[in-house]
Amino acid sequence: MQCPIDGTQLVLAERAGVEIDYCPQCRGVWLDRGELDKIIDRSASAVVTAAPVQGARDHHAHGDRPRKKRGGFLEDLFDF
Repeated sequence: MQCPIDGTQLVLAERAGVEIDYCPQCRGVWLDRGELDKIIDRSASAVVTAAPVQGARDHHAHGDRPRKKRGGFLEDLFDF
């Protein structure tokens, strides 16, 4: 399949069990029916399973700000 933006041949990649068509030239991403739902479901479950770290309140009470992990499930999914 060709990229609708620039005509480059799309590349198929599998990330977290979801097949993603992306353009290596413009980095556009195209999903087939149902794939966005899979991404949303997996993203939501990744957020739910992320529990606060024990002792995070102690660091906050002493003026240290707890560090948040950058990115997450979606960043891992779309990192080509």
